[in-house]
Amino acid sequence: MTASQEIARDTSIRGRTRRPTNLARAVTAELVERIVRGVHPSGTSLPPEPILCKTFSVSRTVVREAVKILQEKGLVKVRQGVGTTVTSPSIWDMLDELVLAATIAEDDSLAILDDLVVTRRVLESDMANVAARLADGTTVERLRVLVDRMDELVDDQVAYHEHDRAFHDTVMQASGNRIARAVVRSLEGQVVNSVRYLGRTERTLCVASNQGHRRIYERIAAHDPEGAAEAMFTHITEAWIIRRSGPGSPVRLRR
Repeated sequence: MTASQEIARDTSIRGRTRRPTNLARAVTAELVERIVRGVHPSGTSLPPEPILCKTFSVSRTVVREAVKILQEKGLVKVRQGVGTTVTSPSIWDMLDELVLAATIAEDDSLAILDDLVVTRRVLESDMANVAARLADGTTVERLRVLVDRMDELVDDQVAYHEHDRAFHDTVMQASGNRIARAVVRSLEGQVVNSVRYLGRTERTLCVASNQGHRRIYERIAAHDPEGAAEAMFTHITEAWIIRRSGPGSPVRLRR
């Protein structure tokens, strides 16, 4: 549903209208998609306020709020006397939910998801290194329980992936790196239900994936920082390459 349709629907229900802030968010979401799709290419100006007001059937106040949000996301630059110019993708806020989702949807090459995986493995391999040095007996036992349980869940992909995420989060918590964990959780949270990110999920892939988890657990239990980091790096890389279903070679993952 487009922003215009959403707005029309909401304003028709019992004569009620949404608050300007919510209207601005709906307009913002539509404009983010249009910018990412190239309807409004980098370096060009957004349509003037009167055109945007007419397009979305909203007030100038709503349009100005939407443009302000776009500016906060790095998608546009507002200059007095020049107007609102669409910026280069290189300065977009790729941690923003709307921007990331629209970019993934538009990227047929899967390069954005490849980059997401590269980011994950850099951060998580470092956290595994630290976890192997700091993990106490309780953490090691929790990892063992999760790995053993995942062996039993390879025929239940939904439950398996819930435990998979719990395993990785346990390692991240053990590292104590709250910033890196927040970045990974934010990225994962935005794509965790994406078919393009989940890719293939059959039983044999779960079996292979959990072998990687077990190697990570064993290296952390042995308090082997370098081994834990290498096991995490290899696991994240191999798991994505196996799941990955799309055109092109994942050259960004090569090291």
